[in-house]
Amino acid sequence: MDRNRVYFFDTTLRDGEQVPGCQLNTVEKIEVAKALESLGVDVIEAGFPISSPGDFNSVVEISKAVTWPTICALTRAVEKDIDVAAEALKYAKRKRIHTGIGTSDSHIRHKFNSNREEILQRAVKAVRYARKYVDDVEFYAEDAGRTDNEYLARVVEAVIEAGATVVNIPDTTGYCLPEEYGSKIKYLFDHVPNIDKAIISTHCHNDLGMATANTMAGLLAGARQCEVTINGVGERAGNTALEEIAMIIKSHKDINLTSNINTSGIYPLSRTVSNLMNMPVQANKAIVGKNAFAHSSGIHQDGVLKDVSTYEIIDPKDIGLDTNSIVLTARSGHAALKFRLETLGIKLSDEQLDKVYADFLLLADKKKEISDDDILMLAGADKKLEQVVKVDWLQATSGIGMKPVASIGVDIAGEKFEAAASGNGPVDAAINALRQIVRRNIIINEFTIQGVSKGSDDCCKVHMQVEHEGRHFFGFAASTDIVTASIEAYVDCINKIHSL
Repeated sequence: MDRNRVYFFDTTLRDGEQVPGCQLNTVEKIEVAKALESLGVDVIEAGFPISSPGDFNSVVEISKAVTWPTICALTRAVEKDIDVAAEALKYAKRKRIHTGIGTSDSHIRHKFNSNREEILQRAVKAVRYARKYVDDVEFYAEDAGRTDNEYLARVVEAVIEAGATVVNIPDTTGYCLPEEYGSKIKYLFDHVPNIDKAIISTHCHNDLGMATANTMAGLLAGARQCEVTINGVGERAGNTALEEIAMIIKSHKDINLTSNINTSGIYPLSRTVSNLMNMPVQANKAIVGKNAFAHSSGIHQDGVLKDVSTYEIIDPKDIGLDTNSIVLTARSGHAALKFRLETLGIKLSDEQLDKVYADFLLLADKKKEISDDDILMLAGADKKLEQVVKVDWLQATSGIGMKPVASIGVDIAGEKFEAAASGNGPVDAAINALRQIVRRNIIINEFTIQGVSKGSDDCCKVHMQVEHEGRHFFGFAASTDIVTASIEAYVDCINKIHSL
């Protein structure tokens, strides 16, 4: 066994799914499980089978759906729990039962109304019973973070002797300081004589914002499995985020740790979990937040444009993102404005850039963030483009109980065309009608509607980014009618494609 290899145990589908309102059905869980397999996760904790028929079925179906990761089922230190978990795992190619009990004095006294010796005996009995079903048994010492180290070492030694192949040391309440948690793991390596016969695992919660720091402290002290979730989802303040540990290991070659994680799959899976759980990722979330690779300070932007390593320690491509983001604000400099204009296909002389930059600063003082259509209007790009394709008329109909339909009349270089189509909404129907006329393979990558004022008579701006033959084009339009603005933005993109 590679002593520097860190095994990733993902519990998004068990601990992560315990967030109120974030429950997934079996089909959704299978989708996530397959993505975790592609990501290179070593162990997938698929559920707590005895907790509900749904959880039981999810463990069964996930066991059928994935091939090489170990499928793990959670239990209490109760024989019936273990029986049910074993039944749920019957189709798994690699199976693990995860059983355990609270070991802190708080849990022993108040949760179990018991004593240390009885709890130790129950722990050993549960591990031995689980070993009758599977060769791979993980034991969790719940609330190990607040458990006396000497007693914890006795429990760990006893469960390894009973047959545990992995021992989980959870900081269940997220209370430990990183130095404290790391020292706890080191204490176990120094005081458990048979510790080399099992893998020690971290399982840290984020109640005080230290889950990632505690997990890394545990790994640096000798633990070789980390229990994590995508986006750090989980009860209360969440669990250790898989993406953070994976990228720390990838970025810090000096700590000499390795993993099987294919980091380029991180961002797509982050989006999938966020969408399925209806749980947005905060903008400043490490690694996967929308601002993680965004730069708004002029000094930062200038440095990044000259050499990304000045302010980025991670290549966005390493997590599955195409590039970083230069966000234009009043703090942005000439270099950032020039870069964004060139990205939009506008090249200016130094004299022209100086004039546009002066106007840009005046506008930036009034707006928090400058959009691409603002930049193009400042540069006068909207006045230079020849309109090869023009909309003569547009009619869209939708309502409750009726299918949205749209008809459109278009002038292309003086020739008239008409078409009609249905869609998921009036905008989709109108675009489908236009596509019948303009037969090009144009993929919409981004579609944003922004209100300019407030109220039902609001004027809206539409920003659209499309892809055609490997190149990206931006379209912009404004109208009091959302459908009209959307079609005109799409036509703006088409005209830019025609202008090549």
